Amino acid sequence: MLFVNVQDVYAAIPSVAANKDQMIIEHLRLHVDSQDREAWLDAERESWGKWLTNKKGFRGRKLFWDPLREEATLLISWSTFTDWKAIPQGEIEAVQERFEELARKGTGRESGNPFPLIYEGELLPQ
Repeated sequence: MLFVNVQDVYAAIPSVAANKDQMIIEHLRLHVDSQDREAWLDAERESWGKWLTNKKGFRGRKLFWDPLREEATLLISWSTFTDWKAIPQGEIEAVQERFEELARKGTGRESGNPFPLIYEGELLPQ
């Protein structure tokens, strides 16, 4: 299983958040096959959904699914960029591992991540 240290990635590329104390929205897109949509929602709810509610600065999360592209969009709101990036990488990796475990169980796959990340970025509210 390959994990990318998100903090290292963000250190290497400029952030759209010039002011680290302003609200920011984490923007993710995942591939989700039509037949696996419920398994994706269950895995999200039982992993990231539970974990996020206890994180400092977490303001909410919206999940969307495009049936034509078989693609999920996640918008996760944070009080500040600083709150978001203060989360230890080890915690993120543990939750991602749990998500993938639940996703494999729900889809019947034996290995890998059934819902691979397509895009990761940041949005600033206007």
